[in-house]
Amino acid sequence: MIDVDGYLAVLGVARPAAPTPESLRALHRAHVERVAYENLDIHLGRPTGIGAAESVARVLRGRGGYCFHLNGAFATLLTALGHDVTLHRAGVQATPGHPAGASGDHLALTVRLGGERWLVDTGLGDALHEPLPLREGTYRQGPFTYTLAPSAATPGGWRLTHDPRGSFTAMDFAPGPVELPSFTAEHLRLSTSPDSGFVRVLTVHRRDAKGVDALRGLVLRRIDAGGTDERTIDSADDWYDVLTGVFRLDLADVDASARAALWNRVRTAHLEREASRRP
Repeated sequence: MIDVDGYLAVLGVARPAAPTPESLRALHRAHVERVAYENLDIHLGRPTGIGAAESVARVLRGRGGYCFHLNGAFATLLTALGHDVTLHRAGVQATPGHPAGASGDHLALTVRLGGERWLVDTGLGDALHEPLPLREGTYRQGPFTYTLAPSAATPGGWRLTHDPRGSFTAMDFAPGPVELPSFTAEHLRLSTSPDSGFVRVLTVHRRDAKGVDALRGLVLRRIDAGGTDERTIDSADDWYDVLTGVFRLDLADVDASARAALWNRVRTAHLEREASRRP
């Protein structure tokens, strides 16, 4: 059992009387607005698991995670509230040239509700603000446009194509159900391999109705209907203010020495990337 009321308090949502499309949308919106997509623990040198109980505990103490944590926790909450949730093997294509298909580097969810299936995904960073009906079509949410269509690379599966301004190109997911532990090996790779984008760059996203706030290393972006605003953060104090203010992260368990080490690591990586871009 999980602390459903504690979880709902984090989301700022009252307990729904029954599963409905309206309550599902409200829960999804609140989750992506209040629980950040983030990989700080990788850069803090703190290994995490992806068990549902551990991920729920992360949310309750004011932290987030990436897809395995966020969708694993959200699926647990939805199930406790009476929703019919299925976990799916999925794959994110970071760039147009990235191989398509449900590679297993992402966990996606569907919910069967009111005679219809919904794509539910709180672990896509700057993507969905609300669930999408699992029907072929084009959908607008805030400044972003998405398309849903059957996946050519994954028979029986579906493909979500992100807006051109998004942080990735598309996501494919397979039709069959999977269990959360099946992602353990991929989580280990993503959180430890030098080739992993999560290891190379500290990333935080927080979606809202009008757009998204995104932090990559020291670069903070705001994408909304007005365009993209960007600035580079040049002090540790400002950077931590952004993490706790803009992204609502509770970093009470990160002491002064760990904060200094994390800032130095992220700043060094930023300077190295900047140097590599110079002619």
